[in-house]
Amino acid sequence: MGGAMSAAQLSAAQGAERAAPRLSVDLADSEGPVMRGANGALYGLSDDGVPSDAALEPLKVTSISQKPEGGAQHPNGDAITVSKSFFRNGGGEINVMMQDIYAKWPYEDLGIDDYLPKVDKIAKEVSAAPNSDRFVYIPFNEPDQIWYNLGVADQATYEKNRDRFFQDWKTVYQRIRAIDPDARIAGPNEAAYHTRLLTDFLAFAERENVLPQIMTWHELGSGSLRDFQGHYDNYRSIEHELGIAPLKINIDEYANRRDLSVPGQLVQWVSMFERNKVYGNMAYWDAAGNLSGHVVRSNIPNGGWWLFRWYAGLTGDTVKVTPPQANTIDTLQGLASYDTKRRQAQVVLGGAAGDADVVVRSVYRKVFGSSVTATVAEAAWSGYEGAHAAPQVLKRVKLKVAKDGTVTVPLTGMRKMSAYRVVLNPAGSGTPAAPSVPWSASYEAEDAAITGGQVYTQGTVSNANGYAASGTKDVGSLNTASSKVDFTVSVPRTGTYDLGILYGNQSGTPATQKLSVDGGTATTVTYPSTENWTYRALKTVPVSLTAGSHTLTLAKDSKEVTLDRVDLTASTTPSARYEATLADISGKPAYDYGSSAGTGTGTLRLGSGDKAVFDVYAPSDGYYTLTSRASAAVKLSLHGQSVTAPPDRALRLYLVAGNNRVTATGSGVGLRSLDVSGAGSSSGTLAFEGADATLAGGARLESSTYASAGSYIGWLGNSAGSTAQFTVDAPKAGRYMLVISYANNDRRDNGHAYNTDIVSRTADVTVGDTTRKVTFKNTWSWDDYWTVGVPVDLKKGANAVTFANASAWAPNIDRVELAPVLG
Repeated sequence: MGGAMSAAQLSAAQGAERAAPRLSVDLADSEGPVMRGANGALYGLSDDGVPSDAALEPLKVTSISQKPEGGAQHPNGDAITVSKSFFRNGGGEINVMMQDIYAKWPYEDLGIDDYLPKVDKIAKEVSAAPNSDRFVYIPFNEPDQIWYNLGVADQATYEKNRDRFFQDWKTVYQRIRAIDPDARIAGPNEAAYHTRLLTDFLAFAERENVLPQIMTWHELGSGSLRDFQGHYDNYRSIEHELGIAPLKINIDEYANRRDLSVPGQLVQWVSMFERNKVYGNMAYWDAAGNLSGHVVRSNIPNGGWWLFRWYAGLTGDTVKVTPPQANTIDTLQGLASYDTKRRQAQVVLGGAAGDADVVVRSVYRKVFGSSVTATVAEAAWSGYEGAHAAPQVLKRVKLKVAKDGTVTVPLTGMRKMSAYRVVLNPAGSGTPAAPSVPWSASYEAEDAAITGGQVYTQGTVSNANGYAASGTKDVGSLNTASSKVDFTVSVPRTGTYDLGILYGNQSGTPATQKLSVDGGTATTVTYPSTENWTYRALKTVPVSLTAGSHTLTLAKDSKEVTLDRVDLTASTTPSARYEATLADISGKPAYDYGSSAGTGTGTLRLGSGDKAVFDVYAPSDGYYTLTSRASAAVKLSLHGQSVTAPPDRALRLYLVAGNNRVTATGSGVGLRSLDVSGAGSSSGTLAFEGADATLAGGARLESSTYASAGSYIGWLGNSAGSTAQFTVDAPKAGRYMLVISYANNDRRDNGHAYNTDIVSRTADVTVGDTTRKVTFKNTWSWDDYWTVGVPVDLKKGANAVTFANASAWAPNIDRVELAPVLG
């Protein structure tokens, strides 16, 4: 039937077109206590101190997978060695990948008789280790492919291979138990889910009394986001049919390269594992020691780190979340928690672009009252090696609870690679402060005018192990004298803007491009090295622009750089407000929502013995202003220094680049937030170049155009007499931060198919009578200098600060800086 639409019909049709997809959360439908099982990593730790304690502790990691001590598969990541930092930072359990004792990949098949003495050695070492009850033995890795070929289609061949594997499983299982009677053993640890094998394996293992305590398999395809729920349900049905009580499950390798570091991808994996209450360790596709691509350098968070920090902050029970499309690849997904004691609900979601409504049901008035405050924040993608400041708060708003007990929080303009957190708490009197969100716009390199370069496609569903790229494309091969990319941009007002450049640099040294505006005088942009051309990092530089349209040109200078995307953001003074009611706590503080002023999230009432721990981000080493918003003075502890913080009075404290854990204590104090501002001032610090040190035993000064003063200390260590000593004249006694600028590109090529086997170096740092071993992660090249911060105690007057390593080479030292924690 033809004819024009009436006005009413047109309005209804347009309304239907505009209807945003809904992610529904039901606070009355509990899934059980928050488990945080999906935050693990394979080779997430490489050494004691890589990643740093401040980067590791906040994530509350429940399990990691590492190689046995002395394993030849990789140069570092030994389970017992890294257990020291893992356990002191609240880690759960360590899976020991026993076959990583072998050097080759796939593992050389020398027969079970060759393997058994290795099994004995591993079991003896693990059973004798401190906290041995928190280790898990994984005897075989991907036996469906390696050694046994259990995924073969031919049934007769499968049965022959299966029977050999089952006999070896029984032999190794019993061998471990003979040495470590209380051992927890996990398996069979397939590369992919196989109903046939698991059915046979469980029946055999039950019959022969060699059932694993933990069931493991891998989910390593983009299809897992669609298929995992079916795998899980099928596995539980097999257990039920065989009369086996449900085993703990650890998907001890999950996700692809395109997922790692990307909050919007990771939230899809985490939500499906958490709702099923299974554990998961992210895969090890690149380098060890960065929690599978979520810690920049050793201490700096990226966007993925903040996603896992939010995950670690969920409390109470998880509750049912109904996404617009269940079990569908690359769609809006989420998880949610509900804590009745805190009167707090949190929703973490992402994976889709555009608008969506978060509809929270069963918001009971007896818990929340008639109104709630909703706080919305974004964790964006900053690349694998791009620093990410504390997530931007996008919205603080009071909302009425509808008669049917629902609260709807509309989200607009979501970005596909970002994750978002929505926090609901009772609304008190007053109005929450509106967040200041600076103007920002993004421009894809592949959409710009390209000269002497090529567009490449990365990280798609069909190429899931490609690296993540914004819009799945980037621009590379910018390697000719005329290579450049011209971005057409437009800004709303005249002023200074931060230009964030997502790039890659595998040239082996810092690379440069020339940046010009509208063809004007060019300035130099220097890009630190990255692991490879597509292992994305973030470089931010200021540009001055008048209102309107401009052409920003990035042209080749020295070396080659790949470009993914640029972001223009109106420059503001760096600042963040950390909500006390969302901090980590110990003790039993009370949650008071009588006032919605400030962050809108209420007040944490600290009693004697209570603590609130804030994860405070600093863009660089230096002094910042920290202000406690509280009813009375609190004590702040940072880097081993405690200071009294009167309410609303600024303190000047030294923060290291990346994450800083700041602890607040008080008795009878209402704490609303910790406010932090500044860009990292060096005023008041004591700085020493490599040339200022006294060198001995072969350590010598070497020239370098990349070092801060043109030289660095090289050939340090590898004998007891090789040392570098700085004499520091401290103006006062107390706790200082020693910040060491260093370079290290030590590597051990183990011939692995895809891992980059970088090696950390160490130095024994002696100050007075105290010596501490400090670990220095690989910096990707000998010409890139990173920093590590170490708290030390200095006496007033002359102090000797000595670097040494009697048994191995120390890193190259560029310069050191010392600063009182309280400035």
